[in-house]
Amino acid sequence: MAKFKRVIAIVTDSIGIGEAPDAAKYNDVGADTLGHIGDFFKGDWALPNWQQLGLGNIRRDAPIQGVEPIEGPLGYFGKMYEISAGKDSMDGHWEMMGLPVTEPLGFFPKGFPAELIQKIEDFSGRKVIVNLPYSGTEVIAKYGEHQLKTGDLIVYTSGDSVLQIAANTAVIPLAELYKICEYARSITTDQPYRIGRVIARPYVGDSADTFTRTSDRHDYALMPNAPTDLDRLQAAGVPTYGVGKINDIFSGQGLDDGVHTTSNDDGMTQTIKAVTDGRTGFIFTNLVDFDAVYGHRRNAQGDGDALMAFDARLGELLAIMEDDDLLMITSDHGNDPTFRGTDHTREFVPLVVYSPGLPGNGDLGIRSPFADMGATILANFGVANDGSGQSFLNELN
Repeated sequence: MAKFKRVIAIVTDSIGIGEAPDAAKYNDVGADTLGHIGDFFKGDWALPNWQQLGLGNIRRDAPIQGVEPIEGPLGYFGKMYEISAGKDSMDGHWEMMGLPVTEPLGFFPKGFPAELIQKIEDFSGRKVIVNLPYSGTEVIAKYGEHQLKTGDLIVYTSGDSVLQIAANTAVIPLAELYKICEYARSITTDQPYRIGRVIARPYVGDSADTFTRTSDRHDYALMPNAPTDLDRLQAAGVPTYGVGKINDIFSGQGLDDGVHTTSNDDGMTQTIKAVTDGRTGFIFTNLVDFDAVYGHRRNAQGDGDALMAFDARLGELLAIMEDDDLLMITSDHGNDPTFRGTDHTREFVPLVVYSPGLPGNGDLGIRSPFADMGATILANFGVANDGSGQSFLNELN
């Protein structure tokens, strides 16, 4: 029998909690997403719902301004660090679900090889421009007007294993963009490229001042190369439901169904709806705005405001949870909005776990890999684990 009839996992995409043990390998020493956001606000911000669950207690040694430790938190708290070879969303989510990415994915910090670009041009019938690492907003601001005039494809990358194609839907319709990205995905799955994600980045507007990315982004991730905990749950008859970009990250594998979302707020609305609709099993939510809208753009004000908005919606979710519900809140990597560059940062991620039916006030310590989370979910539903990760279900008492 399951201890909890429903497990809800919310990934606050990119909200790290301090440099990971191997941060130097990634040139990320000093990164601290939550800590530096607190410093930016000089403590003049609050996450009361998350804090009451134990978020601040993770950092007793170096308190986060405005989110300090409290006595007797309602939840269980700790932090995790990953063992995957990269610091991308795909790496983090796959590892949570028992499949660490041990083989480094293709990384092209100087742009993609000419032969790959030529294939994309030949298939699309459009010239490719840029082909360099770029911030998504900066690249359309700089090259969007050129695209409007020529119809050229804006192809760019970042510090992760991603190939991104930006298209103004006034000149490159959404269906065409998706078709081109599907082709790019088909030719970059294996070596010598093996790119983690191909991302369609549609936007609208008629000038650099008005260009705005839309919610029609679509991620084409690699198919998991082995079963994940989602597959194990599904095979055991446990319902699995993805909210946000979860379906994209796992290419639909191991998910019964799900819903795409347009924002963090929509993601919380859909999560709350899944609970009020009586869904059981595993509800897996990703809130991407922290990463895509604020972290990569190095917008500490926006990131902090978005966290406070999330906290308010979290209060709504807590109010409808039942004693046999279990909530896990974590992240997939960092993206310190005060750090150099525009890329993800290698950090610990927070782990906060709560149920109205549990006494709380428990320290889960430092855990690795992220797969401990998936192992705990499997244990709850009585599903066999393949050995990736150790369950902390028995520590929730």
